[in-house]
Amino acid sequence: MRIAVAGATGTVGRHVVASAHERGHDVVALSRAHGVDVTTGRGLAEALRDVEAVVDVTNTTTAFARTSRRFFEAATHHLLAAEQETGVGHHVALSIVGIDGIDASYYAGKLAQERAMRAGHVPYTIARAAQFHEFVGQLLSSQKRGPVVVMPTAPMRPVAARDVGAHVVSVAEAGPVGRATDLVGPRDERLADVARRQLAYEGIRRRVWEVRLPGTYTRGLASGSLRGTGDRVEGTITFDDWLASEDHRPV
Repeated sequence: MRIAVAGATGTVGRHVVASAHERGHDVVALSRAHGVDVTTGRGLAEALRDVEAVVDVTNTTTAFARTSRRFFEAATHHLLAAEQETGVGHHVALSIVGIDGIDASYYAGKLAQERAMRAGHVPYTIARAAQFHEFVGQLLSSQKRGPVVVMPTAPMRPVAARDVGAHVVSVAEAGPVGRATDLVGPRDERLADVARRQLAYEGIRRRVWEVRLPGTYTRGLASGSLRGTGDRVEGTITFDDWLASEDHRPV
């Protein structure tokens, strides 16, 4: 297949590209470096000529619902419009397990993205995955100062971005089904516990406090919904395996 990957250089995108190449697919990277901007639509129609499937693993770093919605709605609108114009038969977007009741913060944008896909005219598949192992490092990086790190209460089942990349390629190969089976990690974890293990592995002496915080977003995290329910596929790389792998990038 000829597959276009939006967000090809990101945490998951680089694994999507690698997995697609390993399976013999022709990959088109959609990025500003290649003259394509999904937030404005610049260069999209030209890049999608002869493409059979688009995989959207774009991302934005924000805790604000309005900013997240604006980004994902714009990117999805421009991608779907260009796909319809060029005859792309399958739009795949990566989303997050268990966020239906958490229409707040970053997750608000992912839910808006899913709604835009369902309202569009291009056959699609929503591929939900659990939070990545890399998510822990992102939170630790946002709290670099002081001897204490605060982590919200969050039972989760984290999954490696490498497993997600391979899963998303399989979803693209299978054709549009609306909603793929969710992908979760191999073990139940708590966010605070994996944060402690990552700090210890990296030799960083900081205490981690688990705190139950108010608000829709943090209540959703504490609910355990991020572990997923019902039918699901499990990744193979545990958090500790990931820590010892080349994919782990120290805080």
